Amino acid sequence: MFIIDEKEKEYRFGDSGPKYLMKGPRSNFAIVQFQAGQDFKAHYHNIMEENFYILEGKVDIVVDGTVHTLTQGQLIHIEPKEVHHVVNRYDAPVKMVSTLAPFQEVDKVEVD
Repeated sequence: MFIIDEKEKEYRFGDSGPKYLMKGPRSNFAIVQFQAGQDFKAHYHNIMEENFYILEGKVDIVVDGTVHTLTQGQLIHIEPKEVHHVVNRYDAPVKMVSTLAPFQEVDKVEVD
């Protein structure tokens, strides 16, 4: 058992990207934020499945070339090998929860 305070962690890119509250041993848990106009490179995972749950805002999550527009209260589940990326094309920040499982130290493959 453990408790983590989000205020003790930082977003990967200053004001955006993932803020990992837990990495392993069986899953990852992060708060992810993107400002208006920001995005994240297309990638896939060989083993891990990924979920995004939208806490605030609106965002486009592209999975295998199909754009899915999600808003507060919606969840998207992404299977291993599905190429995906996040784009905030809207005028406000988006804040999401991201989970990845089963935990792998290295499992992300970036796509051009």
